[in-house]
Amino acid sequence: MGHWLQRNIIEPGKLPLLLALTAFVLTFLITRLITRLIRAGKGPFGNVKAGGMHIHHVVPGVVLTVLGGFGAVASSRHGFGAAAFAVVFGMGAGLVLDEFALILHLDDVYWTEEGRKSVEVVVLTAALVGLMLAGFTPFGVNDMTQDELQDRGSVISTVVVNFLFALAVLSKGKARMAIFSVIVPLVGLIGLVRLARPGSPWAKRFYRRRPRARARSTLRAYRHDRRWAGPRRRLQDLLGGKPDPEPNRALGR
Repeated sequence: MGHWLQRNIIEPGKLPLLLALTAFVLTFLITRLITRLIRAGKGPFGNVKAGGMHIHHVVPGVVLTVLGGFGAVASSRHGFGAAAFAVVFGMGAGLVLDEFALILHLDDVYWTEEGRKSVEVVVLTAALVGLMLAGFTPFGVNDMTQDELQDRGSVISTVVVNFLFALAVLSKGKARMAIFSVIVPLVGLIGLVRLARPGSPWAKRFYRRRPRARARSTLRAYRHDRRWAGPRRRLQDLLGGKPDPEPNRALGR
């Protein structure tokens, strides 16, 4: 294990990325545990208030992200400074993205259905960073040979083609696949050959005069959502807690 860590993480300068990812995930999990205890009225924890105003943890998260980000830029890829600022950045990012839904809606939707977006974004971010840690780089550049990397034209062409793939998948209403295709181009190719989701820009443009394609698209989307909606909700509930029932939303956090 130590040899693998030295060869694949430390020598390539990926230790700060590993530390940032670890701090990010742990901060999110610990924060969710504390907020769930506060919600249940258990433990010594409570909401932070100043002058009667509730201070959301996105505020210290922004401060830590700024400090860690600028510190990481100012330091090298090796050494204690890079590792320390990576941890600070990961902690700040975990706090910020835990309240991503609040930033998106500009409202305290932490324990609502809309608040599930925070959990989804955190899982998505952790997965993407994990792929980069494993050696993937955006737009398939990692699949190029050393000779191809020396040719700027080849690099630019590869990036442009993979970017267009991701954009096409996004226009098909498959946002998650589009994001992952930036790191793993094969995902974009799969999304490109499959039917678009109904209501997406692609479906409105290309299925307008193809009723059979529209019907197949609607049926496929229905079957996909019915198959995966339940497991996705259970995972979100496990990580972030169940949202409040509709009548209780006015009670706040």
